[in-house]
Amino acid sequence: MIHFGSLITAMITPFSNDDEINWKEVDRIVDKLLEDGSDSILVSGTTGEAPTLSKKEKLELFARIKERVGNKAKVIAGTTTYCTKESIELTKEAEKIGVDGILATAPYYNRPPQDGLYLHFAKIASETSLPIIVYNIPSRTAVNVLPETLKRLANDYSNIVGVKEASGDMNQISTIRRILPHPFLLYSGDDSMTLPLLSVGGDGVISVASHIVGKEIKEMINSYFKGDVNRASELHLKLLPIFRVLFVTTNPIPLKEALNLLGYNVGKCRLPLNPIDAKSRADLIKVLKEYGFEVNEG
Repeated sequence: MIHFGSLITAMITPFSNDDEINWKEVDRIVDKLLEDGSDSILVSGTTGEAPTLSKKEKLELFARIKERVGNKAKVIAGTTTYCTKESIELTKEAEKIGVDGILATAPYYNRPPQDGLYLHFAKIASETSLPIIVYNIPSRTAVNVLPETLKRLANDYSNIVGVKEASGDMNQISTIRRILPHPFLLYSGDDSMTLPLLSVGGDGVISVASHIVGKEIKEMINSYFKGDVNRASELHLKLLPIFRVLFVTTNPIPLKEALNLLGYNVGKCRLPLNPIDAKSRADLIKVLKEYGFEVNEG
């Protein structure tokens, strides 16, 4: 079974001043993520502003990033929405491009019950040979993929290989690992929950903060797996202010602002996400400086 590694970065989509994809910065960010230790790159997820990307843009991103990455890391494509049929169509096209797997988000807005969630993911799994990581993020989708539904899916479809769990509920996370042991993959969907998730048998994180502290996150994970829990805890506590400030307002607004402050040119988010407000920007600058970053406030 394919393994996506312990550090997966949910990559932003850089935009230019005219709101088009900034391909030069796409390449630059990919190179940075690889240098900082990302084992896989997730393209067109929440952090990549998937709801505002056209189908054409998504496919172009999949192809461009897959070519840029080569054999250095895996590429996971965010191909799903609240429409099962459209999710299957985009998944098939991503598979033709040669991505290594897909992230399948729980359908948002239409709020299917557990049987509907099962049928949605099952239908996608039956139409592709790609490995699938289910994404559970109730705060955005208004539905919670329960552990029992995940178990049913994993038992029935061999290409449903893992979950990105962002419920924030350690009881639920622990239950997933209890009823779905390895090789089923269990990833944290929140940077700040990575170490707690590792402690109950998790495999790593699908990270936002790894854009700027990827090396440190990778060291934290590796330290834990090597048995140096004290070092892992030390790094977790050191990184916690970064993890928290990157969610001071809706992701990826603070992350894009942070990267721009650190010398990148990733632009702002597309509407309906607004530019960062003054207070959030000040909080972000304060934490970046405290961490030791050189910040360009101009």
